[in-house]
Amino acid sequence: MMTFLNSTLSRYLTRIYVLNFLGLLAILLGVVYLFETVELLRRAGKQGDVPLSLVFGMAFLKLPDVAATISPFAILFAALYSFWQLSKRSELVVLRCAGISVWQFLGPIILSAMAIGVIMVTIMNPISAAMFTQYSALERVHLRKEQGNVIAVFKQGLWLRQETDKGYAIFHADNISPDWRLRGVTVLSFDKENRFQERMDAPMAMLQSGNWVLHDAFLNIPGYPAKKSTSATLRTDLTPKDIEESFSSPKSMGFWSMTSFIETLDATGFDSTRVRIHFQSLLSQPFLYAAMVLLAACVALRQQRQGQTLIFLVIGVMTGFIVFIMSNFLQVLGASHQLPVFLSAWSPAMIFTLLGTAVLLTLEDG
Repeated sequence: MMTFLNSTLSRYLTRIYVLNFLGLLAILLGVVYLFETVELLRRAGKQGDVPLSLVFGMAFLKLPDVAATISPFAILFAALYSFWQLSKRSELVVLRCAGISVWQFLGPIILSAMAIGVIMVTIMNPISAAMFTQYSALERVHLRKEQGNVIAVFKQGLWLRQETDKGYAIFHADNISPDWRLRGVTVLSFDKENRFQERMDAPMAMLQSGNWVLHDAFLNIPGYPAKKSTSATLRTDLTPKDIEESFSSPKSMGFWSMTSFIETLDATGFDSTRVRIHFQSLLSQPFLYAAMVLLAACVALRQQRQGQTLIFLVIGVMTGFIVFIMSNFLQVLGASHQLPVFLSAWSPAMIFTLLGTAVLLTLEDG
């Protein structure tokens, strides 16, 4: 009958794995920070007025988002390195000779990986979302020189601020249909000195060919009687894709606020599929990390018996890229409504967990 490892051995295996994970993650983030800084310096050089301190700060703000992307690789490579260390010091041989099965000494490492996943989702993800939002704002202002349009969506509807020839306009709509018919529209126009110019109210509006087209609109100008127009237009450089991507980027949403934001998108008529997939992917992340440890065990334990280090490294790297490509491919299928949200988000964790378990059951004797 299989028994659990004693606490001392469990702590020892956990400490080895966690330290290796933190070390590898720090190395990977350091390399990414260097390349990201160089890329931002190149982009800032084209603008000519971006201070060096801002470039370093922007590169730092992007690090938590990068950490979320590369953490599955760090989980996998940390497990591979940990098993290699244990094998090199003959500790795996001692464990097996002592009657400890592969599942027993994998247990603490799998639980450590899942705990890291929980921390990444519940603590690091909200921090990453806040810092990525700040990074996006700085990038828009200093590197892309886009300052005119501000878009937000609440349960009360869509709010939009856009530049006009005479100043700016604030646009509000109660809800939006999939074909971009906006209901309950109000447009407030101001000049460049923030003085109110006019108000338009319309039961419906549509975004067509670079114009907001308001049907049966009432026009109110201070000092003049209200006028009704069957069709009024307001010039815009926004597209439906610009509007959706400006506020529904999953990277800018923290884990704890994501469910309420999904409800808000549904209430206002926007497609929440991308955010739903991202939310479900976050929920599955601890299980994906556990699958990474199982895959690492399949590669490392087999290599330890055969002594093929080069093949060991190649297979490990290939495994990481296969997981990454498959996860992104399934999420794209889900975002295009070709695959249910649950399957597109959870399939990688389920598939690789089953694959790793099956391979270990086949290769190991206990």
